[in-house]
Amino acid sequence: MSDPLVLAHVIRDVLEPFRQSFSFRVFYGNRVMLAGSELRPSAVVNRPKIEIGGADLRVFYTLVLVDPDAPSPCNPNLKEYLHWMVTDIPESTAASFGQEAVFYEKPEPRLGIHRMVFILYRQLGRATVFPPDMRNNFNCRNFARQYHLDVAAATYFNCQRESGSGGRRSQA
Repeated sequence: MSDPLVLAHVIRDVLEPFRQSFSFRVFYGNRVMLAGSELRPSAVVNRPKIEIGGADLRVFYTLVLVDPDAPSPCNPNLKEYLHWMVTDIPESTAASFGQEAVFYEKPEPRLGIHRMVFILYRQLGRATVFPPDMRNNFNCRNFARQYHLDVAAATYFNCQRESGSGGRRSQA
């Protein structure tokens, strides 16, 4: 089975290859989001529920949601647009137990199909990660280096405007 993050070029465009060492689940409403799902803006108006696995409440995570295709896949000059950031999430809990460092901004793509990428980073400790000054041009690789974060898990969904049609085309 091929990794959906590789097939969608999330590994390359957003993240370096990593070993998925942790489980987390994303729910919009009562539905679990699967990697590569197609979701319209009307389905992602409210921030999702995020459940994080594990058993050690002394370990903390940061969650980010970025759009590497902003404002359009053919001209992503605002990539990686930061839609959400939650820090200090204790292992084995949910994002609601963390600190919302950047409030949730619902995805509203205007042109093309956008990959909306959730990344869960393992922190060195509590209160060691801080939000950026701007949402535009957030860079996941630089962010991880700056705060000494390890990617624990990632997933993504595709989103396009309500009246959009068609699927995401594979890029070479």
